[in-house]
Amino acid sequence: MRRLLAGIGVLALIALGGTVYVLGGLPPREEVRALALRNPGPTAVMRQREEEARKAKRAPRRQQIWVPLSRVSRHLIHAVLVAEDPNFFGHEGVDWEAVRESVEANVRRGRFARGGSTITQQLAKNLFFTTRKSLTRKVRELLVARWLEQDLTKKRILETYLNVIEWGDGTYGCEAAAERYYGKPAADLTETEAAGLAAMIPSPRRINPHVSPARHARAQKRILWLMARAGYVRREVAGLGSEPPPPEPVEEADEEPPPEVPAQEPGPLQPTTHPPASSPAEPPPAEPPPSQPPPETEPVGPGTGAGAEIV
Repeated sequence: MRRLLAGIGVLALIALGGTVYVLGGLPPREEVRALALRNPGPTAVMRQREEEARKAKRAPRRQQIWVPLSRVSRHLIHAVLVAEDPNFFGHEGVDWEAVRESVEANVRRGRFARGGSTITQQLAKNLFFTTRKSLTRKVRELLVARWLEQDLTKKRILETYLNVIEWGDGTYGCEAAAERYYGKPAADLTETEAAGLAAMIPSPRRINPHVSPARHARAQKRILWLMARAGYVRREVAGLGSEPPPPEPVEEADEEPPPEVPAQEPGPLQPTTHPPASSPAEPPPAEPPPSQPPPETEPVGPGTGAGAEIV
């Protein structure tokens, strides 16, 4: 009996220590709440990439231009939703069905292919954690995703996500990505160009037109197929078949990217003006697929934009 009680006590201490360790790595709740009115500054992933560049003896680069959701092409919003989180407007941070499907797919393939994270979970990772995979990070990511869903509207989550995620080495946010890869603002992207950007999100420094044009083209075609299935693109116009192209595999090692075309690399770090967060008058520019409830339209109040920058 004493041995049993001792064993239970040890397990309890281990569980308590694990809980304390997980909770100790979370950002302050006030920092999450503040995102409802204020744009974030440099994210954890941005800082991670800059540190990786320094270790590789490369000059750190960061190109980012914050734009409100009203200045993002509907085509890009549609492409990102169907590719990354089709049930975005129907979950509260975690899509458990997508998690189940992802686990089953990974078991069938015998390797990690894709994590099934929602847009909210990906935002939590980008803002507060890193791309390095671990069970601890995943638990923390789930907790912060729930906070984001409680404290921010769906519109604000989507706007922040599109402005901070990585789109190639040193490129962050859809505006900088649209200018870099297509020479135009995010508001002017066509269906095909939007699919091209959305195709990069799972592995932006490898599924990349500057690194592997053929691989990027395959991923882009898959996104177009998904957009057609959701009713956003006419299949006959896009030249798509009846079956979806297979997804591109995602590498687990993603610290140092392959070299990109030098002429397309973003310039050195430099300051710029910080525009404010979205104004209450800006309506959501896109509608979710027919199977989803409409997006929230609560306004985002005024605030000082701390993350809108080319730095």
